[in-house]
Amino acid sequence: MTSFPVHTLDSAPDPSKPALQQLQSAFGMIPNIAGAMATSPVLISSLVGLFGKVHGGSFTEAEVQILLLTDAVTNASRWAVAFHSALALKEGVDPADVQAIREGRLPKDGRYAALSGLARTMIEKRGRLDDRDIERFVAADFGKDLALEVIAIVAASTITNYTGSITKPPLEAAFQPHVWQG
Repeated sequence: MTSFPVHTLDSAPDPSKPALQQLQSAFGMIPNIAGAMATSPVLISSLVGLFGKVHGGSFTEAEVQILLLTDAVTNASRWAVAFHSALALKEGVDPADVQAIREGRLPKDGRYAALSGLARTMIEKRGRLDDRDIERFVAADFGKDLALEVIAIVAASTITNYTGSITKPPLEAAFQPHVWQG
């Protein structure tokens, strides 16, 4: 079995250190998945650049977490499901909506259902959405511009989800209550 290191600020390649420092500032820690990504300065720097845009965009942080959790479930990324379950709950998302997404169902909240449905459909159809997919999203009072912004969030989560699947970083103790078996 191939194993990947989980870098710290001390062990990371020098070009990866600024990105890790930014993540530490944002989260108060360096998530293990980011430590694994730091093996590639290109990957970790790409994530951090996109991360800043995604979390500073048009969606609320709770909506971003709905999208990221949906992406993690759709991509079957165990680390990311646990992480984004914890963050969604921290952002005040109803635990029943978090559980629904973890089980592959749509949340009860209409806006969250539209977000989750679009994200899942986008991944499952590999971006080949049809007019009905967009119309359902727009009918939930989202603009077409936001359908395009979802692409950036899916891209950010794809980086994390694929990294988690390849590197299999250990899940931090803080996220253990949200372990997901898929």
